Amino acid sequence: MRNFSNLLIKEIKELLNKQLIISLVFILVLFNFIGSITKSEMKKAMAKQKVAVLDLDRSDISRNLIGALNMAGFIIEEKTGEKERVIGEVRDSGLDLLVVFPEGFGQLASSFQPVTVETYSFLKGLSISGRTKTEVVRALINSTNDYLSNEFLKKKIPDADPKLLKAPIKNREFVVVKERQAEGSASMIVGALTAQNFILPVILMMIILYSAQMVITAIAMEKQNKTLETLLTVPISRGAIVAAKMLGATVVGLLSAVIYMYGFRNAFSFSDTDVTKALGGITPILKQLGLTISTQGYVLFGISLFLTMLCALALATLLGVLAEDYRTAQALSFPLVFLLMIPYFISLFADINTMSLPAKILVLAIPFSHPFFAMQNIMFGNLNMVWLGIGYNFLFVAVLLWWTTRIFATDRVLTMKLKWGKKKVVL
Repeated sequence: MRNFSNLLIKEIKELLNKQLIISLVFILVLFNFIGSITKSEMKKAMAKQKVAVLDLDRSDISRNLIGALNMAGFIIEEKTGEKERVIGEVRDSGLDLLVVFPEGFGQLASSFQPVTVETYSFLKGLSISGRTKTEVVRALINSTNDYLSNEFLKKKIPDADPKLLKAPIKNREFVVVKERQAEGSASMIVGALTAQNFILPVILMMIILYSAQMVITAIAMEKQNKTLETLLTVPISRGAIVAAKMLGATVVGLLSAVIYMYGFRNAFSFSDTDVTKALGGITPILKQLGLTISTQGYVLFGISLFLTMLCALALATLLGVLAEDYRTAQALSFPLVFLLMIPYFISLFADINTMSLPAKILVLAIPFSHPFFAMQNIMFGNLNMVWLGIGYNFLFVAVLLWWTTRIFATDRVLTMKLKWGKKKVVL
């Protein structure tokens, strides 16, 4: 046991080298920089911004709309003169939106004749604030149209409710999840869950791929530097050597993943924005439908993730044995990348439960697929699928460990290599 612990510490020290620590620190600095820039843009979009307005009509309706823009959080900079001259003036200034109310706007609007409000957006980049301004102006015009039509209907049919006349059919939406039911919009619930869980596939792919690449590279470097031969002469079982390598990579991989998740959360967490407030408003509905994860669910997901990492590390160990040096080790990681990309994209754009049976079997046969869908299955109570995935990955790891230990028990661990010219393994 002492020899194994010493071997495990040795593997962790070799993987947790100076280059890795520098790269992790760089990642944290990079994420914090991205987060500060993104949050700065969000603050600009939420803060009061200037909008140029040219009111050629000066009617009550145009003045009310300008007042509504002011109440919406915009600083109004009114312009005077000919339209073409004002457009050129705004284009050369720091403003990026001009709203023009033409002559006769109020009279035409109040008599329900077609009238146009012109908005000129001066694109000087792809910032969030530029898009927000035009959306607010569009919403104000829609509200004004709604107000004018209501006033017209009140005059023509005083005993009727204008809202009822324009929209006599109402829609009351309910969402049902198994035996639970709640009133709410299915699109909002799906959007909220997607927004909450969009980071998960990225983190899963990073954890699995990063840990596997470490094992492939470590074994290839040991073969290249001839240190693997010395390690095999240590009085410890070959199975313990394999286990120490895999467990060491798992520890370092999980540590790196935690740092990545921390940096990612700092970069893309907007707790004070309207997006988070909107998600918070739907939280009671999610709880009512049981679409929340309990402690038991997180433990189950952790088991699925851990076994999947062991699958990746077992495959990486076999691929590392085939590598001759560091350069070939990088090329041998391609099969793992390919197998990871399949469940990654499916988890982002499709539902595994609605796929055809052959496609579902093909996807679930990939051991890396199960944690990508585990959280969704736990949330919707499909625990049998989660347990089947855990059992499948456990058997997969057991077979690969047995196979890898047999390879390490012989000299083939030193002589096996992938012959690219003949595309076959030479012993």
